[in-house]
Amino acid sequence: MNYTLNQLQVFAKVVETSSITKAAEELFITQPAASIQMRNFQDQFDIALTIAVGRNIKITDFGMEIYKMVEKILEEVYAINYKTQAYKGLLSGRLSLSVVSTGKYVMPYFLSEFMKLHQGIDLRMDVTNKSKVINDLIEGEFEFALVSILPEKLDVNEIILLDNELNFIANKNFNSGTNKLSKSDLETHTLIFREEGSATRKIMEDYFEKKNFYVRKKIELTSNEAVKQALLAGLGISIMPLIGIRNELKNKTLKILPSAGLPIKTKWRIIWLKGKKLSPVGNAFKDYILANKEILLKKYFNL
Repeated sequence: MNYTLNQLQVFAKVVETSSITKAAEELFITQPAASIQMRNFQDQFDIALTIAVGRNIKITDFGMEIYKMVEKILEEVYAINYKTQAYKGLLSGRLSLSVVSTGKYVMPYFLSEFMKLHQGIDLRMDVTNKSKVINDLIEGEFEFALVSILPEKLDVNEIILLDNELNFIANKNFNSGTNKLSKSDLETHTLIFREEGSATRKIMEDYFEKKNFYVRKKIELTSNEAVKQALLAGLGISIMPLIGIRNELKNKTLKILPSAGLPIKTKWRIIWLKGKKLSPVGNAFKDYILANKEILLKKYFNL
């Protein structure tokens, strides 16, 4: 047996994301590189660690047992790195955030300078839907979360970052025949939804329920990026956060469709559990955001 640290990191991330592509993205390596590391790791076992199920990867019972041991190994490796940094007098540890999918257009801008300031800090950021984000926060998997809607019946501290505006969006060639979307438009055209558990999905469903609209035909997709590509291809119309399509609106490949009751506005906010004692890294990050929020908003969001 000759496992490498890279193989262990790739395998652990594949288990956590159920996808080699997503694992590669989170580890900042190419998909072919991740596939090679995964294959080399699997070749050292006579029993399958994973099984391909469509585009996803299912972890076998044996694979999960190996994953539990790999987790412990990686924690010890991180501990060595952090201890070394601490002896050098540097802030060290891991910053962990769970981010709703659209938050990937927000969070990196509040992380970049902080990570450059503290070279001894590692970053763990999961990008998923709201239901999993909240569950991960409750279970202590992550110290912070980025959401646009506060979770119900959960006591949290928060730092509000910026507005999140949602509107009906369509391909540049879409023509409803009127200046505003009518009820018949919404009941005639294909509507593109996010998956169950998504905050954007909940906002869209609440909007239709409030307006008493009947949805005749819909498409369900599992990421805002997939929704954006579907809109660009002219597959339908959807309510989307504008922050994820700034370039497309600027380039006029997508357009806003005026509709009664829109835009809907929420707030992007970083949250953490009340009563939870933050780690030294967590406290440093919180203090950094409070001290630099206005500067970052002006620099990256023209606010």
